[in-house]
Formats: sequence, C-alpha cells, structure tokens
Amino acid sequence: MKLSIIISVLNSHEIVRRQIIHFQNMKLPNDVEIILIDDGSNPPLWINSGEGLSPQIWNGIIDLSLQNFRLLTTNDFRPWTVELARNLGARISKGEYLLMTDIDYIVPKNAIEDALNLKEDKMRFKREFGVLDENGNFTQDHDVLRSYGLLEDRITVRRLKLSPHPNNFVMRKETFWKLGGYREDLVNKEYPNKGDSYFKMAWSKAYEKGEVTMCEYRPTIYMFPNGQFCGDVDYNPFGLFHNLTRKTKSNYWYEHLSNQMSKSVSN
Repeated sequence: MKLSIIISVLNSHEIVRRQIIHFQNMKLPNDVEIILIDDGSNPPLWINSGEGLSPQIWNGIIDLSLQNFRLLTTNDFRPWTVELARNLGARISKGEYLLMTDIDYIVPKNAIEDALNLKEDKMRFKREFGVLDENGNFTQDHDVLRSYGLLEDRITVRRLKLSPHPNNFVMRKETFWKLGGYREDLVNKEYPNKGDSYFKMAWSKAYEKGEVTMCEYRPTIYMFPNGQFCGDVDYNPFGLFHNLTRKTKSNYWYEHLSNQMSKSVSN
C-alpha cells in the first residue's frame, strides 16, 4: 500500500456522505486506502453492530464496498481531540505515506496522484475555496460559495486563494513517527490546542538539521467556506460541521474580528 488518506470527522454527517461519493467517483487505484475516523460524533457516524461498524447515515446511497475504505472511531467524546484521531489513523494505516486532512477539505484526484509519486518525506498543499454539492460534485461557482457565506472580498479580490495551513500534508509514515506523531497531551484544551503548530515545529527542526526532505511542488486542495472566512469564527454553513466554539482569547482570528467590530462600532 502506497498511500493512506486519513480524515478525522466530528458531527459532519452530510459532508461525510458527500466526501464518500467524491472518493467513489475517482475510481482510485488499489494502492490507496481511505480512513475516516469519527472523533466523538453525537450521534455517532457509525455503530458496532456485532459484525463490524455499521454506518448510520448512508440510506442506501453509498456503496460500502468502496475498495480500501475503512471506518474507525476514537470513542472519545471530549472536545478538540483531533491529535488522538490523527495518531490512531497513522497507527492502523497500511500506507507508506500518509495524507492527512480534515473533513472540510476536498482532495482532488490529481493531488492524490502527486502523493502517489512522492519520493521526499513531505509534500505540502496550496489551498483554495470550493464545495462538494449534494451529489458529491465539486464546484467553485461564486454564487454557491456566496450561499455558503464566503465573504465577498474573498471572491472578488483574493480570487478564492488561501494561505497554506499545517493541518494538510502528505508525509512518509516512518517520518511521521520519527517526529513523534501528534502530541496527545494537548487534547481537550480550548481552541486552538496547537497540535498542528507543535507538529510543524518538530518537522521544521528536523528539516533545518537536514534529517528530512520536502517536495517543493505543492498541488491544490479545496476548503468548504466556514468560520472566520465567513466573518464569524463559529460560522457553520447549513449546520454541516461541528459546533465546538472557537471563540477564545487565544484564537487570533476571534480577537482580530472582535477588534475590527469594536472599531466599527466606535466609528
């Protein structure tokens, strides 16, 4: 197995359904597996029926014989436990490489193909906004993005592009564990718990020492509009994603948006 795609999910049942259709439509090669990890959803995305995990949300639409598709659950209902989920996915994965991302990202087939051809220890991604519709079809239609709440200047001025984020990457599995994986002592802290930041720091130190290698080319993945990109860090279009609050004093975007609002009121 060359590549394991590891995606943690919390209370995003409809997006999971769309993502599975999206992956089915790709007709991925045999050396790619997809691992979805339920990180404490309520109700659960799937339950143990005694004969394995049984999805609760597919309603006959999804063919669960999707090749190399695995369903897992952390059975941990504390908030902000993505570090546990990512490490669990890495432990049980069969791939030589791990592609780690979150359920609000859309990974196109060309990015998966680039990951399959990776020779270095790590590959990063560029980001743009996009949506999977109810039928699992990808779109960057501006009116659709507006309906999801994306701010107008993001559409007309910045042209849908976002800066890179450390929670999306492809990495050799051996390297992931060489760096220690994600710090599980950070779980259950208020947002942000900085798991991605600490893991990126571990990578940067190893890279500076010449212990690891990185691919310079970066394919593009796509993100559903939500949160601060829609003007509120807790913005949740159509209730499609988890409702854990990001409104904490340690969240840069919450403080930034709050200060902007205060200035607007005072003026």
